[in-house]
Amino acid sequence: MIEEKELLLKTLPKFSFFRSPVTNTQPNAEISLLDAYKVIKSNRYKVRTDELRSIGSVESASKYKRVHFDYVTPSGVFTKRCDTALIQHSGLLILDFDHISTLSELKKTLLSDQYFDTALQFVSPSGNGLKWIIPIDLMEATHQQWFASIASYLKATYCLEVDKSGKDISRACFLPYDPDVYINPDYAD
Repeated sequence: MIEEKELLLKTLPKFSFFRSPVTNTQPNAEISLLDAYKVIKSNRYKVRTDELRSIGSVESASKYKRVHFDYVTPSGVFTKRCDTALIQHSGLLILDFDHISTLSELKKTLLSDQYFDTALQFVSPSGNGLKWIIPIDLMEATHQQWFASIASYLKATYCLEVDKSGKDISRACFLPYDPDVYINPDYAD
């Protein structure tokens, strides 16, 4: 069991990390799923997240997020943020749920889904959305096929609408502060 855990930790999914603003398409580093978990749980983005959530205007909040939040591309490592610049797919798919009034219920529901394991789950920078990162097997289907199938499944099973931009392999995911971020214990150290 310990050997399996050590092997998994050595082969943690990796993806690109980008410094703000979102218009920056050149990655600054390659990080692991565990690295992302640790930075989201830490206080590194607490001030930015609190500031964003205090902005009353949706337009102003969106602009603030695009300018001030670092981000990752959970589905892979890239030479630049562009689907055609993929170096290595991480085997992960990010699903984004916006404007959720019952976040704690949705978190529990997705964590207990019978078909999909959660790799990482956290509240979005705005505070009213959820990011759900799950492993996919690219030997069975393409990234886009997985996205379409899972989006249909979530709609039929839970009446959930998924943000359609997740179909893009190079989808940017802003890094917020979430002290309750969840990581699958298989990926934790």
